[in-house]
Amino acid sequence: MRTFLIVSTTLALAASVGAMAQQQQGSAVQYRWHDAKGLLHYSDSLSSDAMANGYDIVNSRGLVVRHVERQLTPEERVIAQKKAAEEAARKQAEDEQRREDQQMVAAYPKESDLVGMQKDELSSIDQQISTTRKSLATQEQALADLLARAGELERTKQPVPKFLSDRIASQRGVVGSQRALLERLQQSYVNTQLRQEAQLNRYRALKKQMAEGNGGY
Repeated sequence: MRTFLIVSTTLALAASVGAMAQQQQGSAVQYRWHDAKGLLHYSDSLSSDAMANGYDIVNSRGLVVRHVERQLTPEERVIAQKKAAEEAARKQAEDEQRREDQQMVAAYPKESDLVGMQKDELSSIDQQISTTRKSLATQEQALADLLARAGELERTKQPVPKFLSDRIASQRGVVGSQRALLERLQQSYVNTQLRQEAQLNRYRALKKQMAEGNGGY
């Protein structure tokens, strides 16, 4: 009887160990990859060749658990990062355009509302141009008067005082600044006209999409 118990215990222990081994074997993971020549390889550890060419993680039944792409070269990594940045910038631009479209349509329910705003915007710039022209004319006249005084002194062979030379230099700076401001305002007027034209065309396209039910906001 005692011998029977020992044998039974030994058999049970062996069966348990065998089951554990079978379970471990069933859950074993291997790596599979093709080398540069296209030859297939299996291993329970990764090699540099596998990392360079990409590999599959497979279980003991040969089923692919996951595929891992090959490592990128430094040059490829730079290119990938550049493409990712460009894609992110493109998506950001699209999102910003979508928000601007939504805001524009919400702010101006009718085209006449948008056109009225655009006219007011141009009128404001035009008023600044008119004011700057008048100021420039005044400053140019002041410079002309100073130059005339200096010229009269030179004709009578008298020295031009330092304070007058300094005022002339300062006034030239004022005139130059006014001229530069006028040029900027005039360019701003032209740029605003172009922007408003594009804005109005965009508005009309959005309104058409809304009327047709094709994705307007």
